[in-house]
Amino acid sequence: METTLRGVGVSHGVAIGEVRHMGTAVLEPPARQITADEAEREQGRARQAVSAVAADLIARGQLAGGEAQHVLEAQAMIAEDPELMADVDRRIAVGSTAERGVYDAFAAYRDLLAGAGEYMAGRVADLDDVRNRIVARLLGVPMPGVPDSDEPYVLIARDLAPADTALLDPALVLGFVTEEGGPTSHSAILARALGVPAIVALPGAGEIAEGTVIAVDGSTGDLFVEPTAEKKAELAAAAAERKAALAASSGPGATSDGHKVPLLANVGGPADVPAAVEAGAEGVGLFRTEFLFLDDSKKAPSEEKQIESYRKVLEAFPEGRVVVRVLDAGADKPLDFLTPADEPNPALGVRGLRSLLDHPDVLRTQLTALAKAAEGLPVYLEVMAPMVADRIDAKAFADACREAGLKAKFGAMVEIPSAALRARSILQEVEFLSLGTNDLAQYAFAADRQVGAVSRLQDPWQPALLDLIAMSADAARAEGKSCGVCGEAASDPLLACVLTGLGVTSLSMGAASIPYVRATLAKYTLAQCERAAAAARASDSAEEARVAAQAVLSGE
Repeated sequence: METTLRGVGVSHGVAIGEVRHMGTAVLEPPARQITADEAEREQGRARQAVSAVAADLIARGQLAGGEAQHVLEAQAMIAEDPELMADVDRRIAVGSTAERGVYDAFAAYRDLLAGAGEYMAGRVADLDDVRNRIVARLLGVPMPGVPDSDEPYVLIARDLAPADTALLDPALVLGFVTEEGGPTSHSAILARALGVPAIVALPGAGEIAEGTVIAVDGSTGDLFVEPTAEKKAELAAAAAERKAALAASSGPGATSDGHKVPLLANVGGPADVPAAVEAGAEGVGLFRTEFLFLDDSKKAPSEEKQIESYRKVLEAFPEGRVVVRVLDAGADKPLDFLTPADEPNPALGVRGLRSLLDHPDVLRTQLTALAKAAEGLPVYLEVMAPMVADRIDAKAFADACREAGLKAKFGAMVEIPSAALRARSILQEVEFLSLGTNDLAQYAFAADRQVGAVSRLQDPWQPALLDLIAMSADAARAEGKSCGVCGEAASDPLLACVLTGLGVTSLSMGAASIPYVRATLAKYTLAQCERAAAAARASDSAEEARVAAQAVLSGE
């Protein structure tokens, strides 16, 4: 009998197939005591296992490329963290086996993260995955991960680690469903990059029996258990209609009456550029430069290395717009040379622009590298600061850009509610705003983006979030300046229409979402988008806002 479950749709498309469950996690190793003579050997085993897992994660990243590579390289850094390894050595020295020492050291670090505020707690899933891989290697058992199957299937898991998501084979994994996670979790972002239909934050999905046929609609978040033939046909027809619309859509982003809405790509480095170009991106709306810095947490990359990386991205968009976000370190992206190690709540501490202003040499080097990378190129370079709280922050950043001789537009990200509330004041110092809706929602609702239990509050359709976006867009319009969106909200085609109606002047997203957004925008006039935006803001919940906007655009 057909039943319907609903989670959070995070990656467009429809998948119909049999359920396969993720491999079980590694069991807790036994607490066996070793002798003093065995300690050195066990420490060697632990180090070898850690090195092997780190190398495997890096190799997986190189195979996957793009944003997945950056995420997996960050995981490899977790595996080889010196403090963690020192703790492992200490535990082995007092009698633990290698596997038990690793397990207990990671457990202690896990407790620290879980108690360091919800933002840091979001890294726990990544930490658990690294621990499981090391312990599995030490125990000589298969790695936890994606099941082996010769036939295509829909994967169900409690959560998916980046190492698993990055190497999903779309030819076999038709789609996936997780019980935890949120719309801006690593798995959701990588699913969109892969173009695999996905639903997250669906409690109870793990109880669906192996082999059961399900249908996953990654656009709506609906999961149909044992769908009828009629439902399968309905979903297939909807998928075919979307595919046809995508094929017919090309060129710059615009509404049906010609109102231009540039569609830009979010990239983490040169490896992400080919997909952006193929999708028809009109430029880059968010170049996340922190991934270049995560290659070595001990020191910043040289000016020469930065110039090389930046220039590759700038060259890909001749006469296009490339918006670069300077280093956004801290919180879930700590760097030893930049971020404090003892902050009680890093998400509310020294991160983003705050870190850079405390280390002006790092900011100066990056701005100088950007200036040199753009020399002689016809690209329209724009540089923005993360985590701007007020006009004082905006002025400090603009002054630093001028001192570095940067010939570019200077902008500020709106990720803190105070920046939206005082957007017009901030615009006295900078030339554009860019809304990071992921962090803006996180701070507006006190809801961590990695925690499935609060995913309702991370929904970008929340009317309060739409209010903050509207305030920012109104301020930019009043000042004759631009206000774009570079958060994951822009990847939702229906919400993209609402954002356009709110006055947002450009939309930036993962490359895979650009064709969907382009095709949907082209179906409606600016006036329709404005009416849909008004209806969404007049609602009292995210679901009501979505339904109200859809009703307006459908002419109901």
